[in-house]
Amino acid sequence: MDTNTGVILFLGIVLGIRHAFDADHLVAVSTIVSQYRNPFRSLWVGISWGLGHTTTLLLAGAAILFFKLSFFQDYSYIFEIAVGVMLVFLGLQVFWTLWRGKAHLHGHEHERETHWHIHPHRKTPGHDHHTPSLWPWRLPPPIAGIALRVNSYLARMLGRPFFRLKSYLVGTVHGLAGSAALMLLVLGALPSLETGILYIIVFGLGSTLAMGVTTIFISMPFTLSGRLPTFNRVLQVVAASFSIFLGILLISGGR
Repeated sequence: MDTNTGVILFLGIVLGIRHAFDADHLVAVSTIVSQYRNPFRSLWVGISWGLGHTTTLLLAGAAILFFKLSFFQDYSYIFEIAVGVMLVFLGLQVFWTLWRGKAHLHGHEHERETHWHIHPHRKTPGHDHHTPSLWPWRLPPPIAGIALRVNSYLARMLGRPFFRLKSYLVGTVHGLAGSAALMLLVLGALPSLETGILYIIVFGLGSTLAMGVTTIFISMPFTLSGRLPTFNRVLQVVAASFSIFLGILLISGGR
């Protein structure tokens, strides 16, 4: 990898991190994590969003790089409208949940939506099969003790990694809107096909990691107010209202 390619990829991951902080991304994720009890488990919501976001970027980027298609930029306003509709839907969903009285302030996300855990089914000696584990593979004896302590701490804090379909689908909608569309414009100026693919991957990696960490902080106000049901509902109403407001702006072309 030459110096120019390294600079391009570094710029890609920096721009990916910046992209995660687009207002519509933060608002959408805030409506999803507004009923989470453990803020650290919200990390997996952000990761799921990033995977969906990167999936769309890879498909669109591959179309541009392999087939020289450029209609994504010509119809970017359609993707903005799609994001607006999604934000309105997410906001209305929060209001609907509150109105139906199904916001389980003391429950957990398993009751809200089906998702898939990533964990081993093979029971190892001296290890409880039901104990959360973030790395199921065997480690060399010299570092096994330290690894087990770190694993235990992270498992208690983050729980088992899981994939949330709703967050993934929201991420796929965001993939072609906002500053992601501008990222696609860069692909035509890159020196090679391989650099273009790597650029998309590092851009997606940056936005995925940034959103994963950001969701932890976004969910903290909702988590800390869990023992104050009225205040917690007010926060959810504010998040839902802002989501609907921003969605209407995007639909009407106010962005």
